[in-house]
Amino acid sequence: MTQIGHGNSRHPIALPDGTKITIAWAAATDTGHRRQVNEDSFVAQAPVFAVADGMGGHAAGDFASAAVVTRLAEYGGRLTMGTAEIDHALELAVQDMVHGRGVTDEGSGTTVTGVALGVISDEPAWIVFNIGDSRVYRLVGGVLEQLTVDHSIVQELVDSGQITRDEADTHPHSNVITRAVGFHETPIPDYRAIAIEPGMRLLICSDGLTKELTSYGIRHFLMADRAPERAASHLLEAALGNGGRDNVTVLIVDVLDVTAPATGGHAASA
Repeated sequence: MTQIGHGNSRHPIALPDGTKITIAWAAATDTGHRRQVNEDSFVAQAPVFAVADGMGGHAAGDFASAAVVTRLAEYGGRLTMGTAEIDHALELAVQDMVHGRGVTDEGSGTTVTGVALGVISDEPAWIVFNIGDSRVYRLVGGVLEQLTVDHSIVQELVDSGQITRDEADTHPHSNVITRAVGFHETPIPDYRAIAIEPGMRLLICSDGLTKELTSYGIRHFLMADRAPERAASHLLEAALGNGGRDNVTVLIVDVLDVTAPATGGHAASA
């Protein structure tokens, strides 16, 4: 697995229009109890925060997830990042996978999900992106919302009304995804833009977490600890305690403060 970036308890960002945003973040990952290798990778380096869950065999999956976060990390240190940069990074990652170590004839691939700080219609926003069944959640005012939609067989069955959400969690095809980065195909992420609000908390995670915790459990741990590093650690421990059947990666991003330009007033701190 590849880890790029470390936790940060207070990171100020000053955008060209005068908006000032202060964020904090933390990440935690573990191989789990049943896997020999951790094929998850993550990048936690403003303006981009993402988790990738590799597949295609140990060496191939590890290389695929590493390729994705490494390419995304090339934009680390910039103020913002847009969909064009995300698309380009993912396309380059697919090219990298062709030459990866341990890649089979079928190739290698990975999920990827995350958020990037961007500007849309002259307003700062989080750009949420997703390919596969890793997820992004938003917690605001005690309300937890899943921002991404899984690209998976069971999600299609749920959407068509053939099975319930509860049945999906134990379905025999729960690991089968319908979209990935890799396998010699052009990556096609879903995108969603959300407003940046003071006090919001974002969770980016691989399915090793969501296999073990319900949304109620995830909300509990996100609300129990204000410090992102403690919340990430406790989520990881809970997933391992509930079975740890897969690699588990947790990345939390908090918006501590948003200050509008001088003419627009000030948004209260969280």
